[in-house]
Amino acid sequence: MGIRVDSREGGKNGGQCSWRFLTRRKKVDSPSKNNNSHGQLAKELTVPHLMAIGVGATIGAGVYVLVGTVAREHAGPALPLSFLVAGLAAALSALCYAELASRCPSAGSAYHYSYICVGEGVAWLIGWALILEYTIGGAAVARGITPNMAALIGGADNLPSFLSCQRIPGTDIVIDPFAAIMIFIITGLLCTGIKESTRVQSIVTSVNICALLFVIVAGGYLGFKSGWVGYELPTGYFPFGVDGMLAGSSTVFFAYIGFDAVASTAEEVKNPQRDLPLGIGASLFLCCGLYMMVSIVVVGLVPYYAINPDTPISSAFADNGMQWAAYIINAGALTALCASLMGGILPQPRILMAMARDGLLPPFFSEINKRSQVPVKSTIVTGIVAAVLAFSMDVSQLAGMVSVGTLLAFTTVAVSVLILRYIPPDEVPLPPSLQEPFDSVSLQYGQSYLGTNEKDTQANVGTCGNQEPLLVKEDVSVDYSLFAKHLAIGNYVHEGNRRKFIGLVIAFTCFGVFVLTYAASDTTLLSSIRFALCGVGGTLLLSGFVFLACIDQDDARHNFGHSGGMA
Repeated sequence: MGIRVDSREGGKNGGQCSWRFLTRRKKVDSPSKNNNSHGQLAKELTVPHLMAIGVGATIGAGVYVLVGTVAREHAGPALPLSFLVAGLAAALSALCYAELASRCPSAGSAYHYSYICVGEGVAWLIGWALILEYTIGGAAVARGITPNMAALIGGADNLPSFLSCQRIPGTDIVIDPFAAIMIFIITGLLCTGIKESTRVQSIVTSVNICALLFVIVAGGYLGFKSGWVGYELPTGYFPFGVDGMLAGSSTVFFAYIGFDAVASTAEEVKNPQRDLPLGIGASLFLCCGLYMMVSIVVVGLVPYYAINPDTPISSAFADNGMQWAAYIINAGALTALCASLMGGILPQPRILMAMARDGLLPPFFSEINKRSQVPVKSTIVTGIVAAVLAFSMDVSQLAGMVSVGTLLAFTTVAVSVLILRYIPPDEVPLPPSLQEPFDSVSLQYGQSYLGTNEKDTQANVGTCGNQEPLLVKEDVSVDYSLFAKHLAIGNYVHEGNRRKFIGLVIAFTCFGVFVLTYAASDTTLLSSIRFALCGVGGTLLLSGFVFLACIDQDDARHNFGHSGGMA
């Protein structure tokens, strides 16, 4: 039950066919709206669970290989600084996710935020980009489990024949049965429930962290014993210059991808306003610290030009007389892959569920199992598709598409924060703390109002099961002091021109980012054209930031979303 105060003007063009559906936005889900016929997700997660999901999805086996490649080709002994710069950049994205996740605590992650702040067309694109990212990323991670398992047990010959990779005669297809089996096992685990799967995720992630702590402690002992030969080089700490260090940070940035998996579980968190920002921030901080400490040890034990690019950590220990450490390192890499695979499959069913709720996918994907309280059907479909890809295809060539999907999602989330702060959506739901009192008032008001038949009223009282929070359009003025106090309507009434102008500024700022990024990354362009495009993009970007910094943010942002945001 709820009162809806709305404008009649918006319905005049409702029957006309246009492209406005691409820009239409949905309102923030209210607690009463989540009680739908398809079931409800279980609220079981706290900060430790979110940290396990975030760290497990972020720290994959890449850190066991990435440190060698980046140190040899880009950063040298300055590799820890590359991880630090990349961590600071990832922290900015994490702050955007934390704000939106706490304001809009519903499944769907970047898809959900873009649908609320940008529009349906962009949300549809982001949703499919995330589906592609998690599907290909999960298949690629699963493909890496088999060689790591073979290295742990002493070679691929020790694997049973039905688990080892086999090449189909007459073709170039290499099948990987063990990768498909691992995906099916993790899919079954995720179907049992979010609390059970997160408990296993915590155990596997703990083993991985213990392996990294062993690398840090044992490597530090060897470093002090040998004198840190990797730092005593005539080339200094920046053999490739500061440009090389920054180029290395752009490469290792993708080692921080995974904290967005935490945002996809927002609907299953007990206290999302407090726990989501803490979970995202703590997991990213822990990952950054581990990355930096491991890189300090590796580039200090062995000169950067002598690091083995395939097995940098185990080779560094072997060069210092600790060959047996390879078993611990391989075990850590294996558990890192398993945790990363679980963190990659977990968000996708929730994105499918969110898109099905909004009508962009069949209702089949939105059904929630009553016993486990997870989207079992969506999870099974996700597991089958990922298993088929991992079994029959080498998806490493498609890994670049994962990066494209991630960058699209991060960019859209950052733009959504700007929209939320400067031009928040017109419909502002009543804070949940006041929703129940208004529900009771609206019920009494509705019962006394049933006998009247005023045609010009704008208050609709309903008695259906799908309750809606009180919503106020920007062109509606309400005289009740309680409304004005909590919704701050007077601060943004009749500011349509201001909103349009700020929207254009945000659009030009995004265009400047695109031009600057394209000019900086495309090395095939003439240097004069690149510098000109960099100047244009930088000017648009800087002008937009200066303008946004000089004007006040919209006061309606304080009342937008769930309880005003982070607690």
